[in-house]
Amino acid sequence: MTTRIDGTRIARRIRSQVAEEVTAARVTGSGRIPGLATVLVGDDPASAVYVAAKRRAIKEAGMRDFHRHLPQHATPDDVAAVIDELAADPEVSGILLQLPLPRQLDAAMLIERIPVTKDVDGLTTASAGLLARGERGLRPCTPSGVIELLDAEGIPLQGARVAVVGWGQLVGKPLTQLLLRRGATVSVAHEFTTDLAAVTRPAGIVVVATGVRGLIGPEHVGPGAVVIDVGIHRTPSGLTGDVRSDELDGIAERITPVPGGVGPMTIAMLMVNTLRAARWSAECEAVAA
Repeated sequence: MTTRIDGTRIARRIRSQVAEEVTAARVTGSGRIPGLATVLVGDDPASAVYVAAKRRAIKEAGMRDFHRHLPQHATPDDVAAVIDELAADPEVSGILLQLPLPRQLDAAMLIERIPVTKDVDGLTTASAGLLARGERGLRPCTPSGVIELLDAEGIPLQGARVAVVGWGQLVGKPLTQLLLRRGATVSVAHEFTTDLAAVTRPAGIVVVATGVRGLIGPEHVGPGAVVIDVGIHRTPSGLTGDVRSDELDGIAERITPVPGGVGPMTIAMLMVNTLRAARWSAECEAVAA
């Protein structure tokens, strides 16, 4: 039987550790209490749900919640002004601009206004450069969550053969770099890959982040592989992922379910990043003083 990896349990442990560190800081008075600013533009139902979950997690961890909700018709200048205000506020440790944005807004331009020390989503050009160079920085939450998930399961990465399916800015590209830094041998498949199975079947670990529901099945996975499904899709029968997980039962050794796999890890790593951002900003302030 294939084992389902319990991302909810692993994420709960990480969030508990973050909360303990925040509580210790409150008790000892050492350092500023971390605070996360979430910026939501418009009334997209899915975005509202995601932001609400992040805000709950922040509050449960004992961090400060700085939320900004702008109307659907907000102009680029409106959003930029809010980001600049939060960037200048020393009480705000991290800034998260919820995507997608309304059509009139340039997400890339607005993300670039977030200081690298407050970029808890790890999406700015500066953060991507720090990751590429292997220097200190805030890493994107979902790829970091995948690494933490594999570590928690005791799955060795050094020397492992990993197939990453998907070459997006949010998951595929940063995850590939994180895996390479850990000593894995990584093959990448994308929309122009002509023989997907030839890339994925030899791999001991297959990570799928394409946004294509049910793309990966038994024809793509070798016996005993570990399969990490980053995709999430809403269907009339519930949530499902990029992997036809039921068809992999008895083939894959371990697999992440949807929901309850990578999703909870993303929010857990947002908590970790907010705590790291608070410490990084405090160090920068100390150096400047």
